Amino acid sequence: MKLYICRGTCQPFCRSLPDDPLLECFTSTDDSSVQVDPSHAEMVKRAITENRSAVNGGFLLKLPFTTIFEYLQILRMIAVSLRSLGPSAMFYLAAAVSDFYVPWESMTMHKIQSASGPLDMRLAQVPKMLYVLRNEWAPVAFCISFKLETDTDILLGKADMALKKYKMHMVVANELQTRKEEVIVVTEQEKITVRRDTTQPGADVEDPLIKLVVDRHSAYIDA
Repeated sequence: MKLYICRGTCQPFCRSLPDDPLLECFTSTDDSSVQVDPSHAEMVKRAITENRSAVNGGFLLKLPFTTIFEYLQILRMIAVSLRSLGPSAMFYLAAAVSDFYVPWESMTMHKIQSASGPLDMRLAQVPKMLYVLRNEWAPVAFCISFKLETDTDILLGKADMALKKYKMHMVVANELQTRKEEVIVVTEQEKITVRRDTTQPGADVEDPLIKLVVDRHSAYIDA
């Protein structure tokens, strides 16, 4: 079972679709009906088939959220609930929800009036919950986090720091401009470069990355 905490339009099985699939993948006909545009038909069919198979088979549960407060509550409930699974549980934390936020106690109760003039807002840093996840909520689960940077000179150093500071089992280091072509998986023992197979049409970097993650998680369970 995969529990997918999601916000917005980014959904499983949809990464090969356009950014706005509803408006770009469908067309209206003369009789006012709607049909899939032939140029996107195969991708739409595959996305629908794979999604329904996962949901109907009990392998995927989507948990939507809107605010950082909701996300942290959901993450905590999932982690505590999965604690009994021990090393069989895995957390694949692919992106930071937000780096900064407005604390609950700082939020205004009513609509901010524009007549009040310029608005100054002070944002607080989102609490770093990876350490809490690893040490309190699910201390035996296998945990993977990601580190995205625009500066390649600091990328691996920050990934190493995250690995040690939060006790992650793997950190996927990816640079903004090349993240769809290659990533570097950082572990305590090694750094593994994972690349998209350019010889295969439609291949992406996620395929070899997920295979590596599954292999390492299986070894962790058996250890």
